[in-house]
Amino acid sequence: MGLERYVVDAVLIEKRRPSDIAKAHGISRSWLYRLINRVKSGGYAALEPQSRRPRSCPRAVATVLELRQELAAAGHDAGPQTIAHHLASRLTQSPPSRSTIWRILRRHGLITPQPHKRPRSSFVRFEASLPNERWQADATDWHLADGAKVEILNFVDDHSRLFVASIAFTTVKAADALETLLGGANEFGWPALLTDNAAVFSGKSRQGRVLLESELDRLGIVSKHSTPYHPQTCGKVERLHQSLKRFLTRQPPANSLGDLQAQLDAFRRYYNQSRPHRAFDGRTPAQAFAARVKAGPAAELASIQYRVRHDRIDKTGTVTLRYRSRLRHIRVGAAHRSKHVRLLVAGAQVRIVTEEGELLRALTIDPARDYQPLNARWPVHNVLRQASGISFEPRIT
Repeated sequence: MGLERYVVDAVLIEKRRPSDIAKAHGISRSWLYRLINRVKSGGYAALEPQSRRPRSCPRAVATVLELRQELAAAGHDAGPQTIAHHLASRLTQSPPSRSTIWRILRRHGLITPQPHKRPRSSFVRFEASLPNERWQADATDWHLADGAKVEILNFVDDHSRLFVASIAFTTVKAADALETLLGGANEFGWPALLTDNAAVFSGKSRQGRVLLESELDRLGIVSKHSTPYHPQTCGKVERLHQSLKRFLTRQPPANSLGDLQAQLDAFRRYYNQSRPHRAFDGRTPAQAFAARVKAGPAAELASIQYRVRHDRIDKTGTVTLRYRSRLRHIRVGAAHRSKHVRLLVAGAQVRIVTEEGELLRALTIDPARDYQPLNARWPVHNVLRQASGISFEPRIT
């Protein structure tokens, strides 16, 4: 029996005076009367120790609402999980749980419950088991301040959700898609690729192969396409479009492609480095990407230095490329003079394509010649070796 039960029984059962009991045990009469009232209203169970935690924390509530407004104004996701992630660095005590934050937002009319929505547990999800095992790519429309329509090409890693690349174009062309992929591969490693059936990704509707497909075929890299009219297959990059456009809507309208590209770069940094992702228990995509070994091509492809060079064919039908510290002059033909081209360089192998993706010439540079003859082609054994394909396997980076 505790002191509380003893002094209450002394008053209620033995009918002793409260003042005598309080004086004898060194307690205040006001506290003794509170104990008696507790027992009368709730029985002896009411004497058990009770939590002293305040029923509300106005400072935490105000911080939640302030952070919600700040994230929404910047165009970022502002759900309970994101708010809880950022609250950890703002509050000295433990931040409220996600469910508590959800209730705060609901109480202030910032969240509308939607019980009719399909539960997440019913979704059939697929996810690459390693970073770089598969990237998803897609383009989406946007408008500049003057109403001009532009396109944004996005690449995202299927496993870690790492935002690999986001580039703005007036119109995405086949060569743009390939160059963006190569830029991401140079930074993060070679991936397999999953896209929809847009004309820059797939030539199936025209009974052919576009530049991106033919180049990946040459390198032995797997490229797959989603089922037509089924965007859920590329759902991760589609969801990324939604987050990106929410951010862009909150920014000042871009006056040019350069201004828009600066906004895209800012969002990509935030998305990769600061935004917590629900699929990874609040870790950022950059942390998830670095946490596991990377899937990648065999050493033969991984060792190739790949670069893209923009040039213009001169009046003699020649382009110039530096290889092994010497300038190499490559004949394309006088019929193509003054054309703007891109040189796709993989070691000694060079492919010259137009801005629209038309292949003008493919050759392997002869290191003994500064002037490459027009009839030079890749050796047959190289073509056969590359046609056999290069399988993907995990590698540690």
